Amino acid sequence: MRLDRYMQICLLHPTKGYYTTQPPFGAEGDFITAPEISQMFGELLGLCLAQAWLSQEAPARFTLAELGPGRGTLMADALRACRGVPGFLEAAEVVLVEASPALKAQQRETLAPYDVTWVGDVEDLPQQPLFAVANEFFDALPLRQFIREGEGWRERLVGVEDDALIWGLGAVGPQAEVDHRLESTTEGTLVEVCPTAGPVMRSLAARIAAYGGAGLVVDYGDWRRQGGSFQAVKDHAHADPLAEPGRADLTAHVDFEALAQAAAPALYTPVVPQGVFLERLGITDRAQKLAAGMTAEALEAHVKAHRRLTHPEEMGNLFKVMGVYPPHAAPPPGF
Repeated sequence: MRLDRYMQICLLHPTKGYYTTQPPFGAEGDFITAPEISQMFGELLGLCLAQAWLSQEAPARFTLAELGPGRGTLMADALRACRGVPGFLEAAEVVLVEASPALKAQQRETLAPYDVTWVGDVEDLPQQPLFAVANEFFDALPLRQFIREGEGWRERLVGVEDDALIWGLGAVGPQAEVDHRLESTTEGTLVEVCPTAGPVMRSLAARIAAYGGAGLVVDYGDWRRQGGSFQAVKDHAHADPLAEPGRADLTAHVDFEALAQAAAPALYTPVVPQGVFLERLGITDRAQKLAAGMTAEALEAHVKAHRRLTHPEEMGNLFKVMGVYPPHAAPPPGF
């Protein structure tokens, strides 16, 4: 079985998939995302998109979308922060791109005060100005792995031996998805590609280029992905991705170069470390204002949250941010 098929089944099987049956987020889950660490993250991303909306002459109707919105925390924080932007919430049509019924139920509860629409695919987003955020979305899309052998490739596959899942390799041959990497690789190099990432980005970018808007991609990864980054996370620690199918999160580092190439005819920004991006948006000023009313325990947790989001040794450098914007507009704030 191809790895992308294995990931798709493990993550989204209707009755045995990770995102359809497990509580993935928070202390009781397997990992914590930036919006769950501090409200500042969603607030600043929301205000970043709101400023981009203002700089594009504040279109009277637009889509405010999030891809893979988790429990709805980021969107809730963004909407709350944007109450102070005149006309923004009135013009926004909030749309969440979500495939998991279980997560939809959590998002519905979190965002109960707001009028929200759900779609299962980016292709279903309205044809109008689009201001969108994808935080830790692309890292969970199914990927394929290829190992170079001579002037060809062998695809890494998942098989079964003695009732246990094992890694295997396909036959040597050309692979259209990675043949262009022959010039930049050597014997034995492992290359990962995400077949669905490009189409998702192209769909988002096409709307942004045609109607206006902006997109923010926040994820761990780098400009060009090389080597194996596929991993499983369970109980806040790395796990064997073949050991418990459907019981652990499966992710891989994002290839921002591939996303940028798929963004045409929209423009893309340089990739910026998350810590730098949040500092440019004013996270330290926001942190200081929130800290003014906090007592000892809350203040300590608040300081730790700020550090976790921004410090180079924590999420500050591991996570990157890339913006997408129309040719006639300025880049979003923070770039």
